Amino acid sequence: MAGSVTLEDVRRLALALPRVAEMDHHGAPSFRVGGKIFSTVRPDGSRLMVKLGPEDQENLCEAHPDAITPVPGYWGRKGATYVALDHVDAGLAQMLLALAWQGVAPTKLRPGPGN
Repeated sequence: MAGSVTLEDVRRLALALPRVAEMDHHGAPSFRVGGKIFSTVRPDGSRLMVKLGPEDQENLCEAHPDAITPVPGYWGRKGATYVALDHVDAGLAQMLLALAWQGVAPTKLRPGPGN
């Protein structure tokens, strides 16, 4: 899947999610909900990192091997996943950000029964 998602696209998509704040994280933009990071972007805008659950990470890496890969080592085993922004479109980026947001958002913010 060819794409052309920019840092500004990621910023727009991430900030559209409920209660998201953008903050610096070691010189890179990070997106947080409830004080927890769910995504960072390389300052040059080439790569996104999203925190995914193990099953989502495995399935998405398998479905998009040229675009989505686990971060090497410990962080990758904990769900940190790289996304090559030149290999995804805005729809996939939006889905990845939403999955990552859902994984760290406080329960009261997540869609579902009683919320």
